[in-house]
Amino acid sequence: MLVHLALSGLLLLQEEGGQTYIGWDPRLIYKQMSPVALTVVIILLLMSIWSIGIMIDRALAYSAARKQSRIFVQQVAGALRDGKLDEAISIAERNKKSHIAKVVATGLSEFQAASSQVSDAELIEAAKRGLERSVAIVHAEMKRMLNGLATIGSTAPFVGLFGTVVGIINAFKGIATAKATGLSAVAGGIAEALITTALGLFVAIPAVWAFNYFTNKVEAFDVEMDNSSMELVNYFVTRRSATKK
Repeated sequence: MLVHLALSGLLLLQEEGGQTYIGWDPRLIYKQMSPVALTVVIILLLMSIWSIGIMIDRALAYSAARKQSRIFVQQVAGALRDGKLDEAISIAERNKKSHIAKVVATGLSEFQAASSQVSDAELIEAAKRGLERSVAIVHAEMKRMLNGLATIGSTAPFVGLFGTVVGIINAFKGIATAKATGLSAVAGGIAEALITTALGLFVAIPAVWAFNYFTNKVEAFDVEMDNSSMELVNYFVTRRSATKK
């Protein structure tokens, strides 16, 4: 449907000397469009470029987080099993892009910083607070820029709709100027309306898809961080109990 709208608009714009012909000359399309329609098109193109940049950035960030998390989990398990907390923290620092590593490193640091004089309950509570803060910070980092996709997805159709309204107005102006109702009188305005409508939807739909996809990714990361936090707290309880024996 989007392609049909765009093609229809482009064909209507191919007019010269009062005769409509099929062509795809970008220069002629540019000349036929009104300044307002061109402004709308430029804004939509900038929004598209921005959304593509966000998609690439988030895709690379999430891919790196997933890859490093797999490596981190495998390496840190042995260090924790042997009680080597310093080594576990060092492993986490080598995998800085891993969301799980960031949370675990914070929890281990809180545990190590606690004095041996502190009671078990206070120690576990301090570790939990540190883990919660870390999960919240990493969650915010993971969601960074996703609001941009949501904004583009929700506003691009309305930007295109503005171009549609302007195109229809220009079509009526064409009728008034030519004092006729033929295709040549309304072609320019209708073409602008079709092109801006199609372009607005073309920009918005991928942005909405990407926003939903990346939001699901972040939710999956949240579950993994929560699970890692609970497992780490259990590890602290077990280690504390073993130390007292």
